[in-house]
Amino acid sequence: MINQRLKILFVCAMNKQRSATAERIYRNDPRVEVRSAGVRVDANRRVSEADLRWADIVFAMEPDHKRRIARQFQEVDLPRIDVLEIPDEFEFMDPEIDRLLSERD
Repeated sequence: MINQRLKILFVCAMNKQRSATAERIYRNDPRVEVRSAGVRVDANRRVSEADLRWADIVFAMEPDHKRRIARQFQEVDLPRIDVLEIPDEFEFMDPEIDRLLSERD
């Protein structure tokens, strides 16, 4: 039997700091495959229907990100979306993001 890795999509507003950091942290974790995206139109990499169909689970940084995904992709069979409650007050690769994610690992 093949062990399939969990596919995780991390989402924040702009895909510049929080979700990009989470993707970088878990990129080499053998248990998971990761992607990251943002919900805003001007995000570095905007969340797409393909991302949502690919993901087993989505981790949104804030409740608004979850609401935006649900509203924008109403016709898509969405994966589970959990809200991490990580506020937009960190820079890219801030060690505090790693600590907050580790508390949920």
